Amino acid sequence: MNTQTVSLHFLCLFLLLHFIDSLDTLVPNNPMKDGDVLVSQARKFALGFFSPGNSSLRYVGIWYFGQPERTVVWVANREKPVNDTSGVLAFDHYGNLVIRESNGSLPIWSTNVSSMTSNNSATAQLLDSGNLVLNHDLSKVVIWQSFDYPTDTFLPSMKIGLDRRTGLNRFVTSWKSKDDPAPGSCSYRLEPTGYPEVFLYKDGAPYWRGGPVTVRVLKTAYGFIYSNSTIVINAEEVTEMYGIVDASVISRIVVHESGSVKHFIWHDEEQRWTEFLYYPKEQCDYYGKCGSNGKCGANNADQLDCTCLPGFEPKSPGDWYLRDGSGGCKRRQGVSLCQSGEGFVKVKQLKLPDTSTVHVDMNLSLKECEQECLRDCNCTAYSTANESMGEYGCLKWYGDLVDARAFSDSGQNLYVRVDAIDLARYRKRSTLVKKVMAATVSVSVLVLLLLGCLVYCLLLNRKRDRRGHNHLFSVTTSSTYLDQIPGLKDLNSKGRRKTDLPVFDFGSVAAATSNFSSANELGQGGFGSVYKGVMNDGTEIAVKRLSKYSGQGNEEFKNEVMLIAKLQHRNLVKILGCCIQEDEKLLIYEYLPNKSLDSLLFDETKRSLLDWGKRYAIAYGVARGLMYLHQDSTLRIIHRDLKVSNVLLDVALNPKISDFGLARICGGDQIEGKTKRVVGTYGYMAPEYALQGRFSTKSDVYSYGVLLLEIITGQRNSGCYHMNPFCNLIGHVWELWKGGKCMDIVDKSIDRTHSKEMASRCIQIGLLCVQRYASDRPTMSTVVFMLGNADAVLPSPKQPAFIDESTHTGDIQTRCSRTCSVNGVTITVLEAR
Repeated sequence: MNTQTVSLHFLCLFLLLHFIDSLDTLVPNNPMKDGDVLVSQARKFALGFFSPGNSSLRYVGIWYFGQPERTVVWVANREKPVNDTSGVLAFDHYGNLVIRESNGSLPIWSTNVSSMTSNNSATAQLLDSGNLVLNHDLSKVVIWQSFDYPTDTFLPSMKIGLDRRTGLNRFVTSWKSKDDPAPGSCSYRLEPTGYPEVFLYKDGAPYWRGGPVTVRVLKTAYGFIYSNSTIVINAEEVTEMYGIVDASVISRIVVHESGSVKHFIWHDEEQRWTEFLYYPKEQCDYYGKCGSNGKCGANNADQLDCTCLPGFEPKSPGDWYLRDGSGGCKRRQGVSLCQSGEGFVKVKQLKLPDTSTVHVDMNLSLKECEQECLRDCNCTAYSTANESMGEYGCLKWYGDLVDARAFSDSGQNLYVRVDAIDLARYRKRSTLVKKVMAATVSVSVLVLLLLGCLVYCLLLNRKRDRRGHNHLFSVTTSSTYLDQIPGLKDLNSKGRRKTDLPVFDFGSVAAATSNFSSANELGQGGFGSVYKGVMNDGTEIAVKRLSKYSGQGNEEFKNEVMLIAKLQHRNLVKILGCCIQEDEKLLIYEYLPNKSLDSLLFDETKRSLLDWGKRYAIAYGVARGLMYLHQDSTLRIIHRDLKVSNVLLDVALNPKISDFGLARICGGDQIEGKTKRVVGTYGYMAPEYALQGRFSTKSDVYSYGVLLLEIITGQRNSGCYHMNPFCNLIGHVWELWKGGKCMDIVDKSIDRTHSKEMASRCIQIGLLCVQRYASDRPTMSTVVFMLGNADAVLPSPKQPAFIDESTHTGDIQTRCSRTCSVNGVTITVLEAR
């Protein structure tokens, strides 16, 4: 090989290495055309031209590299798109990045850095953080970066807030729509005044407020991830930046055009994004729901509970009586708050009122803060800046206190100024509370001693009770009987029960049900019968007696004992206890007089009881109960058999989800499972579960979608619609939806003049829930948000499942062994082949 050939090879190798090294960098005299893509060094992000949604317009943006669907995190020319594919991203003569529709046209977008004088040394590099930086090759000084101009996405290591040196205020703004990335009506900002905190604005007005924070703990499907949220306040900047501790987790925060801040985590195995946190999600989350000087109650996700802060009274008592607290509170007339014996009342566990106008002194202790506020007659309230960092840092409020929110197990203390009369009243109340607590402790000790004696006596009389003598409805705290069922031994630890579920004596339950008389039988199911019983004090109960001959009884019984005993929610049926004696296994529930939803919904005479308001309340209540199971309970629970017959109604027609025999518990890091034994009810089963045995929270969402459509239409999903080629409710609704005639399917017994818009909205939500692919279905928290917010923008549903799968559905139907109704509980067992 001669010298010339060797030199040529080295030159080719050098050019190849230079090309590979420059995949993440744009240099002068090498413009990026439409179709070219810049990829960051670790192949995490890409930059290029794209068209959003159904639009044909072209934009320059940054998105995650290598994901099945493009997720855009930044857009350069969001207000000035390119009309065709002639767009070019290049450097101009001054070293600025510009976008032109053609090489010779005027720029439609520019970095517009005035300090640039030449493009000879300028480069633009796409970093693995998703940041596009413009710098001089020689000094590597960053002179412009995309992180300074966010669009709708807040990424880890990105800052929002004010740069006091340049006056640049960084904030995140929603897109107008999924097809238009132009700035929308919602923005996520860090307010630099007072004591900085994040706000969500909608149409220019505060919509949600995050409160001042330094560290946020994020609970996800992967467990607990600590997100370090750092707020910097100094002479140069007032900024916030968040970062995920686990570098392997891909995270993004998005401001949605509907008016919400959503936090997403990338699920690598499923190749999809998981929405696990969003705001606002409860009524108290919305800014100023209880007006000025009002406090929004704790744990009131679906109903406002407004109260006035100490020393204030409602401005409009009539509105407050009607549960409308938006008018706020005012001081009582004639109150003297200046050097007249006034003081402060402590209000515990609050999201502090709006801190954007407070006076801050980080050098004062809590006691010094109190003295400063007391000396200033215009000071309304005070608090520490952050109790977790000690009692230094003084916040003082002047004027009205806006957007205070009570929490049950977190928050900070607020000290509110009151006059001498209110101060004396609250001090007297505090003293009384201490006395009551002391008395309560004494009485509790005495009661425990008496209960101990009573339990001892009951244990001695157990044999007599078993023989059916007349006796009281007895309860034992012994866990011996629980050990008789394989798997229930796990409920015990060191001789003590992990569950607080009372264990009833069999003889007592038999007496309450007249020895399980057929006259008291409420219904039969696949795993036993349900009987009505009456306790000695007149309390009505429902007793589920598992069949002695059911091969599945032990598993179902264990599920119910383990699950329902640990669950407390207004939309879940309440279990009162259980009983295990030899072959007998009993579950004792609260008795619900209106039985199951299907007994009213599908009855021609009784369905008139379910007007639109009742149906909507039932649908919303079931959604909240299911969201609790999936997200808010201590266990992540997949029900697997949600349907109208498993929704029971109390005397006020409030819904309660029942029958947890088929439910599955998932760990904190588990969101789905797989089984060879497919159980449930055909018609409510998601396709991935019915055909492949894969169940998840999204399979429950599918069941809920079917239930929601049945509530709206008053028709069974299994009914046949001869005018529709798909011959089921979902297919029938889908065809009408596509033809713009969805109101034709709404139950004719409903007065549709008052519910047309909401019914149509609920049909759309139902169709979103029954989409073919699990990844397309919303989470139950999103469903609750869509149901509770009429102004939320809904996406268009995709093809539902089971409307063109005749080859599969016919096979499934042949495997249905039996369907039975038990006090409003229907169980159909399907065995997978």
